[in-house]
Amino acid sequence: MNTAEMIKLVETNDLAAVEQALESGASVNITDDNQRSLLLIATNNRLVDMAELLVAHGADVNQQADNKDSPFLYAGASGQTELVQLYLDNGANFEIFNRYHGSALIPACERGHVETVRLLANTKNYPIDHINRLGWTALLETVILGDGSAPYQEIVQILKDAGAKLDMPDHDGVTALQHAQRKGFTAIARMLQ
Repeated sequence: MNTAEMIKLVETNDLAAVEQALESGASVNITDDNQRSLLLIATNNRLVDMAELLVAHGADVNQQADNKDSPFLYAGASGQTELVQLYLDNGANFEIFNRYHGSALIPACERGHVETVRLLANTKNYPIDHINRLGWTALLETVILGDGSAPYQEIVQILKDAGAKLDMPDHDGVTALQHAQRKGFTAIARMLQ
């Protein structure tokens, strides 16, 4: 079976055919023209059963595409908590970063994925205060790019409870508290005081 055929089977979520191909010796870590692995394609398409099948056959949860996405990073960014847990259980590497030099947690915070944030922030040895290329931690990204609504308030509380450093400033020396005050996010500002 060629690569294009294998990719099509994953995209169409043909579990039986993919399993048969893998058991017949097809590589689980083949990639498309953009270096997206079968597991990343499954993750991009929110195909949980397919992802579980591929991981069971040894798919690399950290394999990065041309754009630096990996299954683990993309699952975090897109709020796929069930897949984040699967990838944590199967060797997710916290030292591999996206194209913004960000972790799986930072975009999860930006996009308001509360349950994904809760999982990652409370994972042992997770780099909760990692700083991306923009100079932002998960907490800073939550305040700067969030809208201050209830999900973002909950994320700030989760990060705070998980031990995130609240006073880490961005590249301009502005803290999350100062950003919250400037944006009029009074509930978040209260949490950070």
